Amino acid sequence: MSTPHAIVIGASTGGVAALLELVSGLPKNIPAVVGVVLHVGAMPSILPELLSAKGVLPAHHPADGERLRPGRIYVAPPDHHMLFTAGEVRLSRGPRENHARPAVDPLFRTTAMHWRERSIGVVLTGQLDDGTAGLKAIKDCGGAAVVREPGDAVEPAMPASALAHVAVDHCVPIREMAPVLLALLGRKSVTARQQAPDALAREQAIFERKDVMENLAALADPSALTCPDCGGGLWELKGSKPLRYRCHTGHGFTAASLEAAQTETAEYSLWSSVRALQEREILLRRLATVAEATGDHPQAEAGRRAADRVRAQAEQLGAMAQQDAPPRERR
Repeated sequence: MSTPHAIVIGASTGGVAALLELVSGLPKNIPAVVGVVLHVGAMPSILPELLSAKGVLPAHHPADGERLRPGRIYVAPPDHHMLFTAGEVRLSRGPRENHARPAVDPLFRTTAMHWRERSIGVVLTGQLDDGTAGLKAIKDCGGAAVVREPGDAVEPAMPASALAHVAVDHCVPIREMAPVLLALLGRKSVTARQQAPDALAREQAIFERKDVMENLAALADPSALTCPDCGGGLWELKGSKPLRYRCHTGHGFTAASLEAAQTETAEYSLWSSVRALQEREILLRRLATVAEATGDHPQAEAGRRAADRVRAQAEQLGAMAQQDAPPRERR
């Protein structure tokens, strides 16, 4: 067997069907470890069972510290980032990236750092742009980038973003993906082993919350924005394409995923305000009833008028919460 590679695959909406078709074309003796991240959040997942049944490679949710072995598929467990070192899997419930855990970028980034020219990144389907920064990291470390043809994907945004920002080696429909990956594994590497860029190592250190402020200052400039996940200040990464942000607790966002998270936060705040106003209306009407029962008619009337004003405010806020915000992927 030749020196093994690491094939790391990222997907979101539409990813299950794509992954099933892809793994069905991978042979048993493949000289590669295969890592898969699907945006499942904290929901239970039977993806390993589905992949094992569809192809000849065994798939499973790994344990932290498990040794990486060629010919196996490692699937990120729910609510855990999956990271590849040179020889083992690491699992982390660390800060969300692109408002997701598991997220694609942490797996791609660590694979790039440790497997370098023997890494192959694959972006399949999904909304927004998780995976783009990680795929660029793989290219920067001498690896190969493969993207599904956006027109062939259920959700084209993730592969389209990768195409727009990364020098992709292959862009193919899903039916051609397995042969392309096998050809890359069989190709003799002409790329000398490269040192992982300093910026990549610093960003991973931020994710792991090591010397955070020092590394942030080296990579980014403070912005006027706050992190929707923790409320801390966001730093804008210098020269990043697409535009990206990180906070001092390790959360990371592209501009697109940040805007989606802000929309979600704003919607939650609006509906919380509607609920608070509705509860205030209930209390005001109860107080008006008590005042009426005790013969304090002016106080009762004032309470009812106040309740009417609060009801109008709640209705106005409710209408705002329902207005024209586009549907977003919930991860």
